[in-house]
Amino acid sequence: MGLEIVVKDIQEGARAEVSRIKAEGDAKASEIINEAKEIQKKTLGDSLAKAEEDLQSLHQQVISSANLEVKRITLNKRKELLDTVYNQTVENIKSMPASKKEELLKSILDKHEASGARAYSSKESEELVKKLTSLSYAGNIDSIGGIVLENEDRTVRLDFTYDSILKSVYERSLKQISDILYG
Repeated sequence: MGLEIVVKDIQEGARAEVSRIKAEGDAKASEIINEAKEIQKKTLGDSLAKAEEDLQSLHQQVISSANLEVKRITLNKRKELLDTVYNQTVENIKSMPASKKEELLKSILDKHEASGARAYSSKESEELVKKLTSLSYAGNIDSIGGIVLENEDRTVRLDFTYDSILKSVYERSLKQISDILYG
């Protein structure tokens, strides 16, 4: 019987030890699970914060990109309108009454005829220029009107074509024209 008691004590001791080890294991496992859950929460929180930050950054990029696109479209439309105004002005110059064309050419020649020896004009203005000036008529140029005067040795050309005058005025006045059209 003494042996049975010893075996029983050993078994109870072993069971107690197993229970203690199991309890420690359960506690350790619970601790590891809790730590893992905390790490998971932190990682999830960090990931969520990073995703929120990335989303905010992407949102800002999309807004900036959209604003640039709107500005580009607006500038293109403004350019189209300014080009239309320019082209309409060219058409208005082309369709000026003959009396107005003669008046303008006479005014240019009165002021600048002494600076030249030859005159060039568009084919349409050739007869009028020949009538208005004593300068040698040197030929036709591609223009909507006006004249080009050239000195005797052909080293100096004075461009009084309506094309160049319009272009010069247009470029100088572009800001003002834009302000008038767009406020």
